[in-house]
Parts: sequence; structure tokens; C-alpha cells
Amino acid sequence: MGNRLTQIATRTGDAGTTGLGNNLRVSKNSLRVHAMGDVDELNSHIGVLLCEDMPQPVRNVLVEIQHQLFNLGGELSIPGFELLKPEAVLALDEALADFNDPLPRLQEFILPAGTRAASLAHVCRTVARRAERSVVALGNEETLNDTPRQYLNRLSDLMFVLARTLNRHRTDGTVGDDVYWKSQRMAQDQES
Repeated sequence: MGNRLTQIATRTGDAGTTGLGNNLRVSKNSLRVHAMGDVDELNSHIGVLLCEDMPQPVRNVLVEIQHQLFNLGGELSIPGFELLKPEAVLALDEALADFNDPLPRLQEFILPAGTRAASLAHVCRTVARRAERSVVALGNEETLNDTPRQYLNRLSDLMFVLARTLNRHRTDGTVGDDVYWKSQRMAQDQES
């Protein structure tokens, strides 16, 4: 791998194609490249989120997710190859249960807002949904393993829960809350 990265500007993509891990060249506008790019973008957003102050258990989960997303990107770059294992989905299920358990039940919709860290987690959630849509679109055209789709689906759920967790994390010792949607219908129901 080290030798492959010594020359970054190869100019081989100037004609609008890119090389996959199996040495095939495909259009940079192919469904596979879109899926790879969305996963890469998600991983980059998680990297930005990791620059924020957060509880160590959240940080640990996010770092592991970055490694698994790299596996997912590798799997997408080599058609027919498996790098992302089903155990990675189970790990997300466990994290989802652990982080969701102490949170209060939602009675209303929440906005993707609050602390900077929580807001960044919401951005990660939406990019995970886009990456999932890209993987589903690719899977409609080519044979894919189930794990990438399942992982991204579960990851977007976890990012929602982590956003709620991060809205409660304050460095001054206080406990924060979610930012609730002020629905016109809900306001009218409360007046009645």
C-alpha cells in the first residue's frame, strides 16, 4: 500500500474514470463510485465530529466506526469482495442499545440542532442515510453483500442516538436536552 500512495496526482482519472481495487476502470459517475464517495464523505464527517469534546465511550465507538467504514469503502471498491463482517452490525446494535437506554423517551420530533457536537452527529446521520441510498441503488444493479446496507442503516440510527447523547453532555457539569420541533398542529392540540 505504501508504494501505491507515493504518487498522489497520477492523472489517470483525467478522462473521467477511476480504478477499482480489482484494476477495472469505471466512470467516476457510476453507482459504485457514488456509493464509495458517500461512505468516504461520511467517514470524513465523523472525523470532524471527533474533533469535538465528548464522553470517551462515544469517542471509542466513533473511532471503531471509522475503521469499519474504511472496510466498507474497501469492499465497495472491489466487486465481489467482503471486508465488512456481520459482527460489525451486531456491534452497532449493542452500541445503539447501550446509548439509547439512559435517554428519555421522545414525546415529540426533535430538530437536528443543539450543541455543535450533536449537530455534527446529525450531519453524520443524514450522510449515512445518503450512503445507504447509494448502496441500495448499487445493489439494485449489481450483486452486493447484505452487510454494507445493514451497517449503514443501523449507523444512521446510532448517529441519531449519539446526537441525543451529545446534547446531554456538557463540560460544565450541567445536563442539556434535545431541541424540540414546535409543530403548529401540536401547539393547536395543546390549546384545545
